[in-house]
Amino acid sequence: MMWLYHPLQIPLGLIVWGVWFIALYSGLSVGCAVAPPDAAAGPWNWLNAVLGGASLATVGLLLGLSTLCWRASRRVGKNERAKRFIARVGASVHLVAALATLFIALPIVGLPPCV
Repeated sequence: MMWLYHPLQIPLGLIVWGVWFIALYSGLSVGCAVAPPDAAAGPWNWLNAVLGGASLATVGLLLGLSTLCWRASRRVGKNERAKRFIARVGASVHLVAALATLFIALPIVGLPPCV
């Protein structure tokens, strides 16, 4: 579990969020160009289901990473401040990325995708 104390944990949450963001809007654009769902169905269509599922998976991943980093920060001894700092900041960044993912994915619930 030493990877939880690696400095990469600090930007990792935002990297995961960025990849999800690009995949979300790329998938939306490709889905609307190739096989646009019926606008009369509203937000309940195949494209929103796929994008919503990907969003929930990303939120789950980020929350899991946040929990792992937070627990790792609590296991560190008193004299290892750098490891504790990296793990706590990593947990915070993962949590912020999860909240940003939820906030950006909310329109999937209420809006038709290709209008």
